[in-house]
Amino acid sequence: MTNLLYYDSAYLTEWQTVIQTVSEKEDGIYLTLEETAFYPHGGGQPCDEGTIGGIPVLDVSKEDETIWHKIESLPEETSVVCRLNWDRRFDHMQQHSGQHVLSATCLDTLGAQTLSFHLGVDYATIDVELPELSSERLVLLEKEVNRHIYLNHEITSYFVTDEVAARLPLVKQPKVTGDIRIVEIKGVEYNACGGTHVSSTGEIGMIKLLKAERQKGNTRIYFLCGYRAFQEFNESQRILTALAQKFNTGKDGILDRLDKWEQEHKQLQWELNAQREKNDEFVVKELLSQSKGGLIAQVFEDRSLKDLQNLATRLAAESKVSVLFAAGGDNKVLMAYGGDGGFSCGAFFKEHLSGYNGKGGGSDKLAQAGFGSWDEALAFYEFAKTGWSV
Repeated sequence: MTNLLYYDSAYLTEWQTVIQTVSEKEDGIYLTLEETAFYPHGGGQPCDEGTIGGIPVLDVSKEDETIWHKIESLPEETSVVCRLNWDRRFDHMQQHSGQHVLSATCLDTLGAQTLSFHLGVDYATIDVELPELSSERLVLLEKEVNRHIYLNHEITSYFVTDEVAARLPLVKQPKVTGDIRIVEIKGVEYNACGGTHVSSTGEIGMIKLLKAERQKGNTRIYFLCGYRAFQEFNESQRILTALAQKFNTGKDGILDRLDKWEQEHKQLQWELNAQREKNDEFVVKELLSQSKGGLIAQVFEDRSLKDLQNLATRLAAESKVSVLFAAGGDNKVLMAYGGDGGFSCGAFFKEHLSGYNGKGGGSDKLAQAGFGSWDEALAFYEFAKTGWSV
């Protein structure tokens, strides 16, 4: 049985041991060791990474009581030096210990039990038994949880029997029996947990609560601890500084400048829409004058597909003719039909698109399709000009 060194100390980063067993599976090579400090997946915490005999560790998992280490290749010697990726380990320690403090504070201040914990690459989350959490209460929760960090409570871990565990004020009783590992934050909580933790709450650094959102009748809280929170602050500071420079103001004036910019943008958009409407009136008259045999066909190089959809729909509705447009910038073709006959734009596209490597469809009155190249789009457009009939 492997000796689990991470239970003796979460701060061990290098040790020498012996390979016990080797298992070559379809997805790679797996080892067991006499001693390991590599923490496996479990309890919401990802596994550790590092090297065994200089070979990268790809994954660490636990099956029953066996710790398996997936590695890139088999070391040449059975006696190996193992090295832990300390940055990753300490990050997990900060996030996991921070979660314990956050969950304890949620229970103490909000009466909300933690239902689950997830430690992701970009952020960590807990789901708490609370129907909603206002932004005001989230601010107060963040202040209280960081107060516990500044108090620098000692964090210890130890194993106890079932009988002793039953007498401890645990957050919830564990499902396992026998030797039960307790993580105690002095004066804060007792929790049955097998994860790796810092030795005091001060090492968490800080906890930043990002947001809270409803999740299946409960509340999910997103948060960052330690260096993650520090990096988030630096990134936010970089963005604020860039915005302040762009708007030529201090940080306190950014929101006012954004409000002013938004109003100016709305005014410009209104003026642009009014000008576009006038332009469309001219284009409609021009295209109607070019109508041949109940069909208006035109290639556009500089109009968006949305503009062409609006224009085609308007033409078809006002003139009761068929409209065929090709959008050069998007390699797309669209057709609109305003008549009362039995012609269907969608059916026409569905019948002929495959011959031109086109994909799309639509209704009786409007259809559109995209093509792999402009040559294919133009070929379908030319075909539709001649092949269309009501």
